[in-house]
Amino acid sequence: MTKILKLETQAANKCFGCGGDNPAGMRLVFDLDFDAQRARGRFVLGSSYAGGAGFAHGGIIAVVLDEAMGKLSKLTEEKAVTGELSIEYRKPVPVDKEIVVEGWQVQAVGRYRFRAGEIRDAAGNVLARGKARFVTIDENHFDRIRVAQ
Repeated sequence: MTKILKLETQAANKCFGCGGDNPAGMRLVFDLDFDAQRARGRFVLGSSYAGGAGFAHGGIIAVVLDEAMGKLSKLTEEKAVTGELSIEYRKPVPVDKEIVVEGWQVQAVGRYRFRAGEIRDAAGNVLARGKARFVTIDENHFDRIRVAQ
């Protein structure tokens, strides 16, 4: 039996992509597939996230891919932040039709987690691809930064 964990929004989380406590946020929900070692989401973005041509804004596409790749840290219960993100925009991403986003890890080297992701339409056509380097951090990382500022 496949182990799937639904990653719902958290009421106290202010994250723009996945948080529940951000009035302007996207509130993206993902499934974490432990057997396939992948994070997946299916959603319709909505017109609020459109760019000038009526398709998804490029920055929103980056957010969606970053979220999918970032969720992979929950497979190993480690914390990691985006160190580098690269997006390949292949075809317009609709805001009024369901899209499927998926993220997976390619390699782990020291504190670095190299990950990839794709956004596809319902027919499976690749609309955008992302590559990222995440950096693992310890539990107190953000507390130390807040104190130092």
